[in-house]
Amino acid sequence: MLEDKGCPAQLSIKYNNKSNRATVFLRLLLALPILTILILLLEAHLAQSNNANTNVMQIGGGFLFFPIMLMIVFRQKYPKWWFDWICELVKFSCRIAAYMMMLTDNYPSTDEEQDVKISLKYPNVKEDLNRYLPLIKWLLAMPHFLMLSVLGVAVLLLLPIVWLIILMIGRMPKKLFNFLVGLMRYSLRVSAYSVLLITDKYPSFSWKE
Repeated sequence: MLEDKGCPAQLSIKYNNKSNRATVFLRLLLALPILTILILLLEAHLAQSNNANTNVMQIGGGFLFFPIMLMIVFRQKYPKWWFDWICELVKFSCRIAAYMMMLTDNYPSTDEEQDVKISLKYPNVKEDLNRYLPLIKWLLAMPHFLMLSVLGVAVLLLLPIVWLIILMIGRMPKKLFNFLVGLMRYSLRVSAYSVLLITDKYPSFSWKE
């Protein structure tokens, strides 16, 4: 369990000081099966949203955002079963992302935390959340979306270099590791505010723990 530091969304990853060059070399190929499972899960979840007539938008996490938004705005509820499902989906996705970004050599588990530790705080909707704020959170978070888009392009350009560095020296430099983990942490906090809707605390532009 991560220490509660006042942030409803926390992420940490154990630093790997000795990478497996063989699995790093074949990382994209090795990740295909688990990526396929994630895609199938997302498609199944999207199909359920279609059946419930809640799939208004299918981009930017819309199939997660809109059902939650409707429940908060109209019923002031965030069902625990829904929150638990979203938590497990987020954790699973982050384990895959960490593996593909070469932050860990552990093949992503479908249920175990492994080196990627994530904590999401279940909200008390009536006390912790403004029922109408979800209607404009996507707009308020636009500066974060723009920054994440720029940083995402930078990471795509950086990862081939990181891949070569790991193959040459057998590990990811700690500064690069901290940068990539920090970016994942920042993205998670923005998602917690704008997509998962578990907090009204506006995310900072920092990615420190």
